[in-house]
Amino acid sequence: MTTLIESEEHKALRAAVSALGKRYGRDYVTRTIAEGRPLTELWSEAGKLGYLGVNLPEEYGGGGGGIAELSIVLEELGATGAPLLMMIVSPAIVGTVIARFGTDEQKRTWLPGLADGTRTMAFGITEPDAGSNSHRITTTARRDGADWLLSGRKVFVSGVDQADATLIVGRTEDARTGTLKPCLFIVPRDAEGFSRNPIDMEITAAEKQFELVLDDVRLPAEALVGDEDAGLLQLFAGLNPERIMTAAFAIGMGRYALAKAVEYARERTVWRTPIGAHQAIAHPLAQAHIDLELARLMMQKAAHLYDAGDDAGAGEAANMAKYAAGEACVKAVDQAVHTLGGNGLTREFGLASLITGARVARIAPVSREMILNYVSHQTLGLPKSY
Repeated sequence: MTTLIESEEHKALRAAVSALGKRYGRDYVTRTIAEGRPLTELWSEAGKLGYLGVNLPEEYGGGGGGIAELSIVLEELGATGAPLLMMIVSPAIVGTVIARFGTDEQKRTWLPGLADGTRTMAFGITEPDAGSNSHRITTTARRDGADWLLSGRKVFVSGVDQADATLIVGRTEDARTGTLKPCLFIVPRDAEGFSRNPIDMEITAAEKQFELVLDDVRLPAEALVGDEDAGLLQLFAGLNPERIMTAAFAIGMGRYALAKAVEYARERTVWRTPIGAHQAIAHPLAQAHIDLELARLMMQKAAHLYDAGDDAGAGEAANMAKYAAGEACVKAVDQAVHTLGGNGLTREFGLASLITGARVARIAPVSREMILNYVSHQTLGLPKSY
């Protein structure tokens, strides 16, 4: 198998997940959001069918696959209008980090639940003053006997209200140099000193965003994930899957919007001709399809490199995939709404809400400008301006 041609197993996975997504669909998501609750039914069924943990080790109840398989699941759910945002966080980021670097006890405690969906974990890295600059993270952990004391603030943390624990990116002092280095800590939701405040968002989603406050949260030594001296390696082991999965989220959303527009353009008739017969309608939709397919190719390359253990190669490809998918998604959604005209702004057709949602893939988890910085410096070797 090459990264250009999907295996029969991958095609079968796509078909099975698509069938699940269609049983729920956009109406289910819209109704659930209106009720102010998470997508519990879809999440639970996807977990029972083994889709949520398809990337996690078989010995802990996972499917033994990789990010290639998990990205297929998220993309296909998105293409039916029912994406699960927490897939990016719980199995992809946190599950990957614990599977690769966690202790045996951490793996036994968390991976089976993450795999079958009965437990979820959130991920806290962004801070009010740090933004995309992870080197300016001020959440710090200091030793107190055998324990850790963790203090700081995080913002834009998804699904904390649903999560059993949050994987927090903090910094500890290197005893040899005195410099601060990143480390990852598992913080249980009921930990004393750990509080959350919802962020009032314009975007409509089942998954809420939160600000977290950590006020001298006391954690046992075993809350630290992996080696204290390898925090940066462990952090990026989670961030590459995050970018790949964000690309899958964006491609799925773009495909859903495009399919709605194509269906409308085939049926909507003006002056006895379906509007899809006119090139002014047809060509932009064809362009959107091409852009989504190209983004998917880069996403597949990134997933293949990551699953093969090429973290450096995956870093470049994952950033490119996230960039390409975000741009393709925004253009596809915009063109879909434009194709429907006034109908594109109605609740009946349900596309207008995607305008805001599509922007997420351009902004999070890293802005397109920061990706262009990465490619400029890391790939092209251009000097930095900062």
